[in-house]
Amino acid sequence: MALTALVVLVVQAALRGTAWHVIGSAVFGSSLVILYTASTLYHSIGHARAQRFLQGFDHTAIYLLIAGTYTPFALVTLRGPWGWTLLGIVWGAAAIGIGLRAAVGRRMHVVQVALYLLMGWVGIVAFRALVSALGPSGVILVLAGGFAYTAGIAFYASRRVPYAHAIWHLFVMAGSTCHFWAVFSYVLP
Repeated sequence: MALTALVVLVVQAALRGTAWHVIGSAVFGSSLVILYTASTLYHSIGHARAQRFLQGFDHTAIYLLIAGTYTPFALVTLRGPWGWTLLGIVWGAAAIGIGLRAAVGRRMHVVQVALYLLMGWVGIVAFRALVSALGPSGVILVLAGGFAYTAGIAFYASRRVPYAHAIWHLFVMAGSTCHFWAVFSYVLP
């Protein structure tokens, strides 16, 4: 699914857009591929030592996906001061998060999840600019994706709900799908 999304976005951007469209689409699509590859490997390899490494890869891929999702909106939709500022903030936060994960592993997991949330919702400061550039329908898709990821965290953290981790992954796929359609329909020409 993610590889198809990458190809569709980049081809559409190359055929109808500018270099900014292509770069934004390539970064977003690649971040989807990285996240879903990391998650698939982590959940399918049973070797304990490999699983510890792959869990770190899976968790760092979340930072890449969040920053990658911002990229087409920052480079194309917002550009200017809002776009460049948000791009710097989210990619800087992603670098910090990846460094934190590498340095402390899961020991500060609550801090890492808080950073995921902060990164995901920092774009709300540019809400008016996004509404102006994307229109209400585009913003609804962006917000729906954000709410899907955020709501999924309740299941990710739950130890009582049967199949909570699988439900978390359904929310992640819903968020990714909303953001794909927002980029495809409202960022690309």
